[in-house]
Amino acid sequence: MLGYFGPAGTFTHQALLSVTDDEARPYPTVAAALDAVREGEVEAALVPIENSVEGGVSATLDNLANGERLMIVREVLLPVQFGLYVRPGTRLADVRRILTHPHAFAQTRDWVAANVPGAQVTEGGSTAAAAAEVADPSSSHDAAICAAVAGEMYGLEAAATGIADNEQAVTRFVLVARQGPPTVRTGADKTTLVAYMREDHPGSLQEILDQFVVRGVNLCRIESRPTKTTLGQYCFSIDAEGHLLDARMAEALLGLHRVCKKVVFLGSYARADRVKPRVPAGQKDEDYTEAQAWLETLRATGRDDA
Repeated sequence: MLGYFGPAGTFTHQALLSVTDDEARPYPTVAAALDAVREGEVEAALVPIENSVEGGVSATLDNLANGERLMIVREVLLPVQFGLYVRPGTRLADVRRILTHPHAFAQTRDWVAANVPGAQVTEGGSTAAAAAEVADPSSSHDAAICAAVAGEMYGLEAAATGIADNEQAVTRFVLVARQGPPTVRTGADKTTLVAYMREDHPGSLQEILDQFVVRGVNLCRIESRPTKTTLGQYCFSIDAEGHLLDARMAEALLGLHRVCKKVVFLGSYARADRVKPRVPAGQKDEDYTEAQAWLETLRATGRDDA
């Protein structure tokens, strides 16, 4: 059984439905969903990790960086489509109080200001919970900003759809399992890791970045996160193009291991968009193999016949 950051009717639930039709177990927080994986309650859990508007999801990034190690085995991309859902018979002009999640409001703020300028917006725990609250006839809220799956689940009607301020907004989710061998290399992969600086000094971040640059590995995301030890101490959560089994990625990880205090490997897995990286000249697997053979010959014979 899979788990997910719930409740049912959230965007995470909607993303999960694109992965499996089997029964899945919702959890009230990201931490609870990931702990359920650690404790063996579920085989894996789907949680949000990044939004194109709001950035990284700190609860996921921090939980993966700390505690018993887990591994990302899959990612899911979901376009963020919000709607304003109301009880049957409620008109858009009747909406005075709206309930939603803070991230949902951040992504629909301009639409609300332009279309229901007099409405008061209250931020709650989740968009699905907002829909459930509005569905109660005794609720003081007239509308919920939520996903279609939540509105339909609680018998609400759409007073407006497609209300996101950014029509291109996408949320990225990851399926997280217990540690094990990396997933199969596809050629269109991504590797997630957390790098901890050995010490804070001028150029310490550059040392980390150089491990990728000199090997032609492109970064998809890098974010600083507090180590939760002392003020001013940060680690770096990184997504990089490529797989652990790619020679250039393996060499980058070896370099990080040498210059960092600690490197937390969180998995290599297929990219949801199937985009293959551009591999610079000299950075293909065969280039590393040929270079290693040249070095071994040089060590054994002292001759350079290239």
